[in-house]
Amino acid sequence: MTNIETMPRSVSQTEQYEKCGWRFFLQRVLRVIPLPAAWSMHGTAFHSAAEAVERSQRRMSAEEAVQLFSDEYSTLVNRALDQEPNTDRWLSASGSGGDDIERRYVLGQEQTAQYVKWAQEHQPAIWRTPEEKQALEMYFKAELGGVVVRGYIDQLIAEADASVRVRDLKTGSTKSKFQLETYAVAIREAYGVEVNEGDWYLAQKGGLSKPVDLRKVTADQVGERYAAMDAGVKAGRFEAQPGFLCRFCDVKHKCSFFRP
Repeated sequence: MTNIETMPRSVSQTEQYEKCGWRFFLQRVLRVIPLPAAWSMHGTAFHSAAEAVERSQRRMSAEEAVQLFSDEYSTLVNRALDQEPNTDRWLSASGSGGDDIERRYVLGQEQTAQYVKWAQEHQPAIWRTPEEKQALEMYFKAELGGVVVRGYIDQLIAEADASVRVRDLKTGSTKSKFQLETYAVAIREAYGVEVNEGDWYLAQKGGLSKPVDLRKVTADQVGERYAAMDAGVKAGRFEAQPGFLCRFCDVKHKCSFFRP
């Protein structure tokens, strides 16, 4: 087996393994080249634009942010087209892969402009670390359940009561409470601050989700899932769970369990 046995874990690894161990095996052990999906490039480009807006102290205009999104999205799509020029093979939630590429270009521009407007209107206070670094795309590394876990947090927000709120930016509809829980316990341990709530900025609606109460979440609770996933990988347990989600799987073209 590759170094997947010893490498640090992440939210995405763990949730992928829980949903379908065979997909995890194909993608992370056999290193199957995944099918491209415009939704992934859409999300990456939107995150880059939102981060740039915040790092500019929100002085970046909507036009500048939209241009940044457009440039990065186009770069990512063109790079993927070089690898897989047949857009019929691209993953898409609706319509053809080619149609989805064009649709998300326009949608991402609209969502980026809306984010600038929302951020300027609401002025959320980005938390700063003791080193006075803005908590944007903030790297963390923690030991949970005896497992080394790492990742990046989109934003940490400073609350009026001196606590910190964890925030994740979403261009799609899938939200992960486990992600917010992981962030909460990691930041508590790293900085000794209170983390009472988390939420998502939902680009589809141009605003925030309802807050998620994180006060009772403990490192032990979160660590149990990482420990179980880590043990399964090291034991070579990669169980397939074929079903509806297979149609959105980016390694289905190499999966013996997939039935079109």
